Formats: sequence, C-alpha cells, structure tokens
Amino acid sequence: MSDPVSELSMDLPIDLPITRLDAASTDFRARLAELLAFNDATDSAVQNAVSEILAGVRARGDAAVLEYTARFDRLNAPDMAALELTQADLQAALTKLPLRLEQALRQAAERVRIYHEKQRQESWTYTEPDGTVLGQQVTALDRVGLYVPGGKAAYPSSVLMNAIPAKVAGVKELIMVVPTPDGVRNDLVLAAAAVAGVDRVFCIGGAQAVAALAYGTETIPQVDKIVGPGNAYVAEAKRRVFGIVGIDMIAGPSEILVICDGKTDPDWIAMDLFSQAEHDELAQSILICPDAAFLDAVRASINKLLPTMPRREVIATSIGNRAGLILCRDLDEAAEIANIIAPEHLELSVADPDAMLPLIRHAGAIFMGRNTCEALGDYCAGPNHVLPTSRTARFSSPLGVYDFQKRSSLIHVSDAGAKTLGEIASALAYGEGLQAHARSAEYRMGR
Repeated sequence: MSDPVSELSMDLPIDLPITRLDAASTDFRARLAELLAFNDATDSAVQNAVSEILAGVRARGDAAVLEYTARFDRLNAPDMAALELTQADLQAALTKLPLRLEQALRQAAERVRIYHEKQRQESWTYTEPDGTVLGQQVTALDRVGLYVPGGKAAYPSSVLMNAIPAKVAGVKELIMVVPTPDGVRNDLVLAAAAVAGVDRVFCIGGAQAVAALAYGTETIPQVDKIVGPGNAYVAEAKRRVFGIVGIDMIAGPSEILVICDGKTDPDWIAMDLFSQAEHDELAQSILICPDAAFLDAVRASINKLLPTMPRREVIATSIGNRAGLILCRDLDEAAEIANIIAPEHLELSVADPDAMLPLIRHAGAIFMGRNTCEALGDYCAGPNHVLPTSRTARFSSPLGVYDFQKRSSLIHVSDAGAKTLGEIASALAYGEGLQAHARSAEYRMGR
C-alpha cells in the first residue's frame, strides 16, 4: 500500500491523490469493489500469541493474568486485588475532571440512557380459545464483560455506549477491563465508568483480559458476553472465545459515506470525511454526489484543511489510500450505491433527507440533513455508536439493549390443548420416525 505522507511536508501545498469513480463507467462496479476491498486476515504471529495466552489463562487463571500484565503492560502486581479498582477510585476520577468535561460526560450519558430505554423489550403472553397460553419471556444477561482499550485509543464515549445499554437491559453485573500500561490510568475513562454504572473494573487488557472474562479465574467471574473494541489481539481473542461466551462483533476499520446534493459547504463535507479518517490509516471515507464540480470543491477543501489537523499524517494516509469521490447520475443512484457499500455511518447531506430515507436499506446509522454530522452521533445524540462495519450492515444492527437481553419461549398447554396439539404432534412425529415423541404427546391425550 502506498504512503501518501512519507515525504509530505505540511509547509508545501497539498495535493492528495484521491480515488475518483464515475458510476456511469462500464468498470464502475469492479472499481468500487477494489475501493471497498479490505484484507482482514489475522497475522499468524497474532494467532499464535493469542493461542498461547488463552491456553495460559484457562489453565492457570489469576497467575497467568498477572504474568501477562507484567510482560505486556509493564505493570507488576502482587495479586489480582491490586489490579481491581474500587467504586471510590472511579468516583475520585470523576471529581478530577474539569467541570465542563464532567457536565458533558453526564449530559451525553443521559441522552444515551433515554434513547436506549426506548429499546427495552418486555415479556408477553396470549391465551388461545382452549386455554393454552403461549408467550415470550425476556430476561437480561446475568454478567457482561466490557473491554475498553487503553493508551492513545482510550475513548470514554465507548464506555458509555457499551455500558449504558447493558444496565438499561437489566444486566446484574458489568465488569470492565482496561489496560493501564506502566500503571497510568485514564481518569476520563474511569469517570465514564462511574457515570455509566459499571460494577467492577480491573486494570488488565489484551487477550489475557478477554480470556479472564471468557473462562473466569479465581478472582474474575466468567461472563456471559464480551463487548467493546480492541486491537488485533483482542479481536482475535474475542473470535476464539465466541461460543463459550457471546460477543458483540468483530469490528473492522471505521467508515463514513456521505451522499451530498452539492449544496452543502464543501469544508463541512471535507471535515466530515476527516472525522473518520483520523481514527486510523485503514479508515474509509467516501463521498457520492451528482455534481462533478462539487467533488472538485471538496477535494480542494481536503487539501486546504489537511495542514490544520493535528492528526494530519493519519488522515492523509487514510484519504490517500482508501477514500473515494464518486460521481453519480442522481440521488436515486447514490442510494443504490450506498446500499451496495452498506456503510457504518451514512450522512444524507441533502435538501430533503426524509425523501431519501425509504431508499436506504443498508447502513449502521443514518445522519439526516446538513446539520447532522456524524460526530454528534459518536458522542451525544443518543443512538449507539457501536455499529456494523465492513459491509455487515447488510445483516447486522447497532449495539443496543436487545444485545443484552435474551428471549425464552413460553408454552402452557391446557387439557383441551393437549388433545388438539397432541394429534398434530403425534402425526408429525410418526412421520419423522420418532416414536417416543409421538407417544409422549399421546400420553397427554389419554391414549
């Protein structure tokens, strides 16, 4: 992969190479596929390391977690108790925040909580004429593990987005793991845990933290599901333990697709594209517009604004390698292309986003109108920012309360129902050659 910034001086005029596609060209679908292609194969060294760590924690519990924490995070602890933070520690981190930051954290948390309360599912039943009762019982998971990255990738907003839906769902115990390399804690992340209602926090990370949550140790109880983002080692560990516990998803690089009618300030659009590109070099930012001159204007804005960005090297690599400017015939065609891409974030920066909405089938989150930048959804609008990536929005949904609830079917058969249903079940069971099934039903019929 090329490096657009290897020799780039920010004191010189910028002219980033950006892929340009025309939906009218005969090779458009092939070129779009090339633009979207992403190699998510896990490096064999990562696989081998994760295998060792998972086996070690499964066999030796706390001792292995302590060893790996000392090796990878340079944090030597005498026992697991030294790696667990108290609720007082979390509250202390909250009190250290500047007032405006604490207020913003609480305001964002409240908005996220209000939105997710709308998602809570309730149990239900109905009674048939013969007295048979059928229904569904909804229960929360007992215990959930939340992985939070440490270091530069520590995002308190991710704590809110993962923890609050779990607590709204009724999860009894939420255990957060967060690495603290060299013993350095991130007060903002811990403050977010306090605001979100996290029950226990351990200063551990990497595949060893995932293993501890999945298998349980002498100190850390086994959870039912693990959520939260992480590096390649964390992602591989989550992939391996799925089936022993549930997981939210294996997330790929962040994505944004903007559909614009050419009437929005091009600087706004350029900055929206930057908002994903600054996450990492593999993030993807795409603009679709029926106005070729507007695509040129946005490209000019990208080159103009890039030198002003603190993370300009990351942005330049992402834009240069994975961004796309796509010319379409009209907004209907833009919607068709969007459904092919199935983006994590989709902005409809058009005059009438409500008219476009019925055309959109596949997107993690849809941001409607010129004022609705994706960044608002990341932090405080209310909907979850944990979204399907890598075209999985074709069949996946944002993280929500429903990810922390499960459903059990309810069947309470009356005397009359036993006869009616027994006839049906008996006939089908004999048809399948399962005599015990048939006779079990027939006993209830008095045969």
